[in-house]
Amino acid sequence: MQLAKVLGTVVSTSKTPNLTGVKLLLVQFLDTKGQPLERYEVAGDVVGAGLNEWVLVARGSAARKERGNGDRPLDAMVVGIIDTVNVASGSLYNKRDDGR
Repeated sequence: MQLAKVLGTVVSTSKTPNLTGVKLLLVQFLDTKGQPLERYEVAGDVVGAGLNEWVLVARGSAARKERGNGDRPLDAMVVGIIDTVNVASGSLYNKRDDGR
């Protein structure tokens, strides 16, 4: 899994039936210091993540399976909304803090 920040939504009214009901988000991956990387991805979201939230993103075959719904044509799936990230030097992220 990777840390990412939600930058926005992607709307696609015409898509494969396997993606019906799956919200699509534009996410930017984060490094170990919480800084944005130059990598972006469109990820499916079934957990209800919102703009600017930090999320956990599963990629590859793990992204294609969720709750026994079979394979979905996804390379990335938001599988969790992050509340806090703590490292040896202290708090890296706290959802309650402003400015993130």
